[in-house]
This record gives sequence, structure tokens and C-alpha cells, in this order.
Amino acid sequence: MSRNKKILIGVGVVVVLGAIAFANVKFKRQEGLAVNVEGVQKRDLQAIVSASGKIQPQRLVNISADTMGRVVDLAVEEGQRVQKGQFLLQIDPRNLTTAYNQSSASLAASTSTMEQLRVSIDGTKANLKASQDNHNRQQQLWKQGLTTREALEAAENQVKVRQAELASQERQIETQRMRMQQEQAGVENAKLNLSKVRIESPITGIITRRNIEEGETVVIGTMNNAGTVLLTVADMAVIEAEVEVDETDIPSVQLGQKAKVTIDAMPGKTFSGKVTEIGNSPIQAAGASAASQATNFKVKVTLDGEVPEVRPGFTCTAEITTATRQQVIAVPIQATAIREVIVDKDGKVVRDEPTGPQRGRGNAVAAAQELKPGQERKELEGVFVVKDSKATFTPVKTGIAGEKYFEVLDGTNVGDQVIIGPFSSVRELRDGQMVKVEAAPRSTSTTTAK
Repeated sequence: MSRNKKILIGVGVVVVLGAIAFANVKFKRQEGLAVNVEGVQKRDLQAIVSASGKIQPQRLVNISADTMGRVVDLAVEEGQRVQKGQFLLQIDPRNLTTAYNQSSASLAASTSTMEQLRVSIDGTKANLKASQDNHNRQQQLWKQGLTTREALEAAENQVKVRQAELASQERQIETQRMRMQQEQAGVENAKLNLSKVRIESPITGIITRRNIEEGETVVIGTMNNAGTVLLTVADMAVIEAEVEVDETDIPSVQLGQKAKVTIDAMPGKTFSGKVTEIGNSPIQAAGASAASQATNFKVKVTLDGEVPEVRPGFTCTAEITTATRQQVIAVPIQATAIREVIVDKDGKVVRDEPTGPQRGRGNAVAAAQELKPGQERKELEGVFVVKDSKATFTPVKTGIAGEKYFEVLDGTNVGDQVIIGPFSSVRELRDGQMVKVEAAPRSTSTTTAK
């Protein structure tokens, strides 16, 4: 084969390969970017706020000692059910019994002294009466000239002495009465202290914690030191889930909203309840890292009915239904995107229709072009709707967010084909770009809305 023929064959091959490459590029350009779509439908949506926390009884009482001493009788075990008023334990009462007996004896002595003073004052009153009678006789005799002035004055002085004695004894009785009141208060205080050695259950519930053993000594709490918590009694009839809700979700949480609670220790079971308390102040985090932690608020969800197997402190998760919508237009969450667009004075999107080499560049052209009077650039949330094999960016106004779908208040209609994937395509997609619709993967298509 001659050299010229070889050159002609080589050129022919290059031309053929170039034609094939050009055809492939042109074919792909006509086909556009492969995307998955989903038709807009009306759905029932639920907005859910999920938060984790712990199970706690609505009523929980920590029992501490009001007096120091050694435990001489412990009648309950941890996990035992007790009734209100049931005997739990007793502290050694001997010291307090002695104090009570001393106070009682002191009160009895004061009572005896009071009786003596009353008898004495009765005698003083009788003497005063006799002195007054004698003074009256001396006055009559003085008028008749039958007695001396010395005798009359002596009778007057005797009356004054008896009156002073009576007044002194009356003050003694009053002082003794106050002393008796003091002794009576001491007896009552000693009696109260003695009653504290016997501890009874303040509520009906379960002993969830026992920190004391018979023979150990309990300590009374002070201002700076907490006392010994002997027992913890929990009323498990009403159970609450105390969860920590992020500050961004708190405005949508309201009292009375329904919730579903799952307990980690009880898999496969779901318990219904409702929100009964919302914290007004954030939870204070302890430690130096408090400033870097998220701001959460405590929310209490009261469970419906009793849960016999539950224990205080179980970890749980509450899903609070903050809003519901029936048969509203909804788009998949993954279909939403944010793009910078040009809008006119009425807020409508201004779409540029480039030609030639700029065709298909969409927003890039709109971002580069100069604004006309009344126009401005805005970042809007929207979806890409497939129209005539093009991705058309359509701004939408969203409502509540379900688990997989957004409520659409304005922007799309039932039947619109919105682009939902692949994720990389939606992220880089441009307004007006050519697209090719492909079947969505099985894991992406769904008919369940929450």
C-alpha cells in the first residue's frame, strides 16, 4: 500500500471518529441531564418534633431524716410497694425520749409551783379582807372618839401591806404562767422531735431507692451540706416523659398536643400521651462547656394509663405532633432548593431566554445580566418543575414540614412533575436546563406522607 493511501485512510478514520464524537455530544445535549421526578399530590401531613429524655413519675418523694441517730428498725426493701402512712423505718428514740421526759417533768414542776402560788394568794386575799375590816372599824371608832390616831394609822398601813403582798403574788402567778407556757412549748417540741424518729410513707407508691441499712447513722442536712436521702418513693400511677426540646422547636410546641413515646428498655412498644408542661427557662448545663452546648427546654409529656414494667430513669424518645394538615398539596423535601433569581417589582421571576452558546445556562446568565428598573436579585426557595424537557425553577411558599414532604401553600399544582433526584443533580440544576426523566430508584419513590 502506498504512503498516500495510508494517509488518506488515516484521515478518513479521524473524520469518522470525530463525526461519532460530535453525534454523541449532540445527542446527549439534546437528551439533557438525567433526573428523577415525582408528581405533586395532595397528602395528609403531620409536623413532628422529636426529643429524647428520661421517664419520671409525676410524684416522687425523697425521704430524709429530720433528726440524727442510728436506724434501729428498717421495714422495707427496694422495689417494694407501700401505702400512704405505712411504717418505713425508725431511728433510735432514746435520746429524744429522755428529752421529752425531762420537758414533761419540768412542766409538771411548774404546774405544782403554780398551784402553791394560787393557794398562797388565796391566803393573802383573806388577810387583806381582814385588814380592810379592821381599818373600817378603826375609822368608826375614830369618828366616835373611842380610838387613837396611832391605832387608825396602824390599820391603814396594814391594809397597804396586804395590798402590796397581793400585787406581788399576782405578778408571781403571771410570771409562773408564762414559764408554764414556755415549758409547754418545750414539751410540744420534744414530742414533735420524738415523732420524727418514726418515718411513714407520705404517698402510695414504690420504693425506687434505699440508701440506708439497719444499724447505720443518718445525718441531718444543713445549709451547705445535703442530708442523707434515706428512701425514694415514686407514685408510678402517673408517668411522665421529661424530654429536652431544641429552642428552634419550642415555639411550635403547645400544651395538650398529642405525642407518642418509645422507651429504649421496652422495644416494640409505643405509648400515647400529651404535653402537660413546657419550661419557660432553658435547661442550665453544668460545667465549663455550658456555653458551647445547645439551648434546650424541658417539656413534660404525661403518658395515658399505667405502664407496670417501667422504671424511673428509663431513656425514652417523644414524638410530639405539633400540626396536622388534611389533603394539602405537598412536595418531597429533597425536591426543594434555593436559587438566586431576578424578580420584578411585583415579585415575579424574570426569566431570560438566551440563544446560541448561552442557551441552557439559565441562572448563570440571569446573574450576570444587568438589572432593569424595578428588578432585584433574591434568593428564593422553590422546586424544579419539568416543562417541555426543561427544568423550570418555580418559587414556592411552604407550610408545615412532615417527615418526607413539605406543605405547599403557593407555587405548584397537583400533577406537576418536580425533580427529586439525584441529589447532586438537584444541587447543581439550573433554571431552563435540558433534562431527561428517568425512573426513580425504589428507595426514593414513596406514597407515605408524615
